[in-house]
Amino acid sequence: MRLKRALRATVTLAGAGVLTAAMMVSLAPAASAGTTLRASAAEKGRYFGAAVATGKLSTSTYVNVLNREFNSVVAENEMKWDATEPQQGRFSYTGGDRLVSHAQANGMSVRGHALLWHAQQPSWAQGMSGSALRNAAINHVTQVATHFRGKIYAWDVVNEAFADGGSGGRRDSNLQRTGNDWIEAAFRAARAADPGAKLCYNDYNTDGINAKSTGIYNMVRDFKSRGVPIDCVGFQSHLGTTLAGDYQANLQRFADLGVDVQITELDVMTGGNQANIYGAVTRACLAVSRCTGITVWGVRDCDSWRGSDNALLFDCNGNKKSAFDAVLNALNSGTPIPTTPPPNPTTPPPNPTTPPPGQVGCSASVSVNSWTGGFVATVKVTAGSAGTRGWNVNLTLPSGASVTNTWSATASGSSGSVRFTNVSYNGQLAPGQVTEFGFQGNGSATGLTPICAAS
Repeated sequence: MRLKRALRATVTLAGAGVLTAAMMVSLAPAASAGTTLRASAAEKGRYFGAAVATGKLSTSTYVNVLNREFNSVVAENEMKWDATEPQQGRFSYTGGDRLVSHAQANGMSVRGHALLWHAQQPSWAQGMSGSALRNAAINHVTQVATHFRGKIYAWDVVNEAFADGGSGGRRDSNLQRTGNDWIEAAFRAARAADPGAKLCYNDYNTDGINAKSTGIYNMVRDFKSRGVPIDCVGFQSHLGTTLAGDYQANLQRFADLGVDVQITELDVMTGGNQANIYGAVTRACLAVSRCTGITVWGVRDCDSWRGSDNALLFDCNGNKKSAFDAVLNALNSGTPIPTTPPPNPTTPPPNPTTPPPGQVGCSASVSVNSWTGGFVATVKVTAGSAGTRGWNVNLTLPSGASVTNTWSATASGSSGSVRFTNVSYNGQLAPGQVTEFGFQGNGSATGLTPICAAS
């Protein structure tokens, strides 16, 4: 097994179909409520997951613990860039598909990890730069997210893009050198490719309020203010022998921005404080209503990337450790995610008899994320007062621009005047209903004016 990354010295200092979390309640057998991690977490409207190496799905002890205790899985390596696109434009989904199939057969949701990361890039991407790398990266996001569309609960769209230390700034990488908007471009492409998945940013050494977590906080706040599609933030929580005193407060400040928070790669160094830290992390998540779940990075101690740290909840024989008891007790004593009933207005909304001008058929608007030499366009189609049985959108591209990739629509032509037509699942819209499609292109996308027609 390739390790996720080399163990950092900073780790010990850091502590200084699609299933939503709410749906997990229906997945846990009532008979095991309160005795397994998956059942207890589901009772609280959350998931409790584990990172999985698909090569170990043939090991009975491993699989028995996995299936009994966890209702969410994430691939250790099988969905990363080097695994899914080993040669440019040639994709391999064998490992990811196997994990998804196992999850579906055992009532588990799937977290996708990770679409873009400066590490574990295929060799062909490592040698690229500039617009060529940007185009390749956005195409990778689009293709992989499209392949797994409808099967992933949440994607780590971008992983570990911020630098360690006191600057709170971005990490230098080949991706960062394509332009500071590369993260935004990745999130927009992921949303267009799989509108139903939660889109997350994921990082380490962000467990307390520090320069790095604040840099990420500022990015998320900016994204939310500008409508960049970000739904969640992942806190890896590779912990040592202490836990930051402001761990819960840090989760809460991100949740207050209007995003979910998730503990995504939890493991804790062995020692007298291991159980206490596991319990404290679990209680912190349960205390934040938008903390939707916890994932431990591995199943048993001998499966962990941290080697002799014995950092997980089960020993190599599958026996429960005291850390397991601490987590289960914290889950059982926690409170469910509160549910707010929908408002019950006393005054019904107006029911106009005359539709607004120009809205009988359909209308379209476009947003563009551009970089030197390329762009991604997202087109929003809104049905008029009569709804649609089908629609098409015509766009005239600037001279020299061309369409290289389209999702959620079919394109006729690739340059000049291009017509985009609905696909089978998004052509029939109720009055006022909105759908989106997108396309990637080379060149400039200035001055695009979409014209929508409905049938």
